Amino acid sequence: MFAEHRAQEGCASPGVLLRKQRQVNNREIDTSPGVSDSVAPSGLVRQTVASPRLLERPSGPGRLESTDPTKVRPAPPTKKVTVDGMLACRYEMKYLVTEIEAAGITRYVRPFLEYDKYSKLQRGGMYPIVSLYLDSPDLQLCRESLTGLKNRFKLRIRSYTDEPEYPRFAEIKRRINRVILKSRARVMDRDITLMLKGRSLPPQGYTTDEKALSQFQLYAASVHAGPMILIRYLRQAFESPSANRVRVTFDRNLCYKVSGEPSVRLGGSGWQHNDLTVGHVILEIKFTGCYPQWLSRLVRDFDLEARSISKFATSLEQSCGLGFCGPALRSLQNG
Repeated sequence: MFAEHRAQEGCASPGVLLRKQRQVNNREIDTSPGVSDSVAPSGLVRQTVASPRLLERPSGPGRLESTDPTKVRPAPPTKKVTVDGMLACRYEMKYLVTEIEAAGITRYVRPFLEYDKYSKLQRGGMYPIVSLYLDSPDLQLCRESLTGLKNRFKLRIRSYTDEPEYPRFAEIKRRINRVILKSRARVMDRDITLMLKGRSLPPQGYTTDEKALSQFQLYAASVHAGPMILIRYLRQAFESPSANRVRVTFDRNLCYKVSGEPSVRLGGSGWQHNDLTVGHVILEIKFTGCYPQWLSRLVRDFDLEARSISKFATSLEQSCGLGFCGPALRSLQNG
């Protein structure tokens, strides 16, 4: 069935879609250094970058609802290291949709995509993700995200379970104009403190990407980054089984907890809801070099508007509204 739909649908390169966008909307397309005009994706997508103020809603104390990520059976990570082309270089667009819209979009994508390997293991297809985000003492990385700096990066340590025998992943997520570059290295929970100190890890009983690990430590040292905030949510993910990688994800129940500890945990107390997903779902569309025509129709039919959404930056801002921050975080609200 997937092959039949791909044959019927076809796809257009980002460059072709960019030219269509210019003809239809007569808009100026940003092609600042880092990504050439011929590959900067736009598609038939109305792209608007929301300012930090537009993303904010009144904050207030939030308690965890019945859908608790800590009670979802963790999806065991794969045991061997594989190279995922989606991690290396991709385009990424984000949208904020209602639950009704999310249900309709889910029905729309099912003929073209299937659950990813983690969603296949979960009832309802949702699995937990928790990430410890790092930043400099003056929150340089958060500020760059809020101001929409075109060339920026984020540092995080990601996990899918609290069980210590499963690995965590040290990740760098870089944005160069509209291209996303992502690298990750496996690290065990017991070695996170040592890694954050910039030291070499002792010999392990598993393989990891040593180059990516060294790069993570280099980036962290360059801004004197340390643990800043934990972010967790439930993800439902669909992806294409073909060589042309397309990935559609729905993130719900976004929560955060300010933490300066080198610990990546789904459980524990002190979690607060991020207002972004109160009554809404974060939809992300990710693809490599080929943007299928059915995705263009999806965006058009559901009247989707791409926007800048940072789980990390909005969570830090909202934590200030609740008083869970120091002077560096409070200064975010004062410019």
